[in-house]
Amino acid sequence: MNFKPLGERVLVQRVEESNTTASGIIIPDNAKEKPLQAKVVAVSGEVKDLQVDDLVVFGKYAGSELTLEGREYLVLETSDILGVIA
Repeated sequence: MNFKPLGERVLVQRVEESNTTASGIIIPDNAKEKPLQAKVVAVSGEVKDLQVDDLVVFGKYAGSELTLEGREYLVLETSDILGVIA
């Protein structure tokens, strides 16, 4: 993949959550919400606080969806990122 975000943006790929609850109930795909966690795939040169492979949390309606080479990604402004999971 050859994509470099511009400005204060990052390219992320959503991290899928488990299909089963803690009590063992299986959640069907159509009942799940889109995950709000993602792995950073690419970072613009202006972003200093994030690195590739960081796991981030972002707002529910944040970002612009993008499909590259058959995979779904989000382009997020750094202001849309709520934090990094350590």
